[in-house]
Amino acid sequence: MKHKERTIRPANSGDLEKLLELYTHLHDGTVPAKENNLLDVWEEILCDRRQKILVIEEAGKLVSSCVLVIVPNLTHGQRPYALVENVVTRRDYRGQGCGSAVLEAAKNLAAECGCYKIMLMTGSKKESTLRFYEKAGYRKTDKTAFVQWL
Repeated sequence: MKHKERTIRPANSGDLEKLLELYTHLHDGTVPAKENNLLDVWEEILCDRRQKILVIEEAGKLVSSCVLVIVPNLTHGQRPYALVENVVTRRDYRGQGCGSAVLEAAKNLAAECGCYKIMLMTGSKKESTLRFYEKAGYRKTDKTAFVQWL
């Protein structure tokens, strides 16, 4: 099956509806209502020079995405580090390299920003998901993650 042209790029102001629809593939949820708080948060994200939502677009549809946050740092020669969050690919596009491509784009952007490391956490215990992240270069044995929900 031949794929249409896919573009990897930062999300822009016109992507909100498509991004919210894509996020329904993350947690099997529904698209949130466009209330004032949602629009305020969207504007804040777009204005934050240290945060990028990277998307893969095909034929006007967002098929994969991840959030990359660059964190300033006083250690490691004052080099920043990067965090990846909300990695998602539409169910009908999984297994086609989209998730790997968007993670590679995030890694490249983190490197361009001088980051000394990039980290992500997943709540998934599925072996296929863990193998996916390991194949993308992430190691689960280097650090121990702790989460405290607020």
